Amino acid sequence: MFCSLRLPGNLRVLIAERPGLWMSENDLEAWASPCREIARQSLEGAELDYGVFRSKGSFWSEAIITLIEDSKTGQALAFNVMRLLPVQLGGQDEDVLHLGLTMVAPQARGQSLTSSLYILTCVLYYFRRQCRPFWISSVSQVPAAVGLVGETFVDVFPGLDQDAMPSPRHLGLATQIMARHRAAFGVSEDAAFRPDRFVIEDAYKGGSDHLKKARANATDHRIGAYNTLCSQELDYNRGDDFLQIGRANAEAARRILRRRLAGLTGVGFSLQLGSLFLSSLVAPLAQWLNPARSQGDLRARKGTS
Repeated sequence: MFCSLRLPGNLRVLIAERPGLWMSENDLEAWASPCREIARQSLEGAELDYGVFRSKGSFWSEAIITLIEDSKTGQALAFNVMRLLPVQLGGQDEDVLHLGLTMVAPQARGQSLTSSLYILTCVLYYFRRQCRPFWISSVSQVPAAVGLVGETFVDVFPGLDQDAMPSPRHLGLATQIMARHRAAFGVSEDAAFRPDRFVIEDAYKGGSDHLKKARANATDHRIGAYNTLCSQELDYNRGDDFLQIGRANAEAARRILRRRLAGLTGVGFSLQLGSLFLSSLVAPLAQWLNPARSQGDLRARKGTS
């Protein structure tokens, strides 16, 4: 998948899926370089040493990268890096979409670019999968990010119910991610993981060191319960993170389109119409006519009528 979209305000969005499989090394560097520059601006000169900040490695064959740039000058203003994490689910190979790192250059903040980065990529990826549900993961200590995941996707753990326990499927995915994919979010091998609450302890010493925040500097969510959750469960002095696991399906797509695309005018309107049309007609037909692919909760089980 490669997309180029226009946004209001002379902005252009570029989205590349698994660029390491089809881009040259020079092209990969052309994507990595603006990400490093935005990170330096955001972190006052500090540098990160994992994932997109290296122009070589297996990361590029598993990544979905989104850049927002000024369509007149070509200057990069923001980026998001998602990563497809291979896992086993129900005895089959699947990919979990890890929502990854988002950064906005200081001069471009206040334009809701963070939401645009997440929204467009997730929706387009959902459509490219013929609207088949998929699992997502996110690692963060920022209440605004934790709440964004909790309010956008479905079956998210951990969430606001502090008495809830992870389902076997959530726990299985979290265990695989922590065993095989720590490098995807810059967490060292010796960082402890609490499987009862999906808390990664002392998470910021595997390449993401400069992202660690004090609680006072971690942006709050509009729903106060998420702020309380993070304050109670995470040790900010130590540098804890939540690992959230959830699902993207038709309901999550509707939430995104209903709540988050109001400011995207023509793009949002087109996506909303497309979502309704695909969900009601095209997607079910395409899914049922493709018996080679597992459709999860969309495929009728054997023995049912």
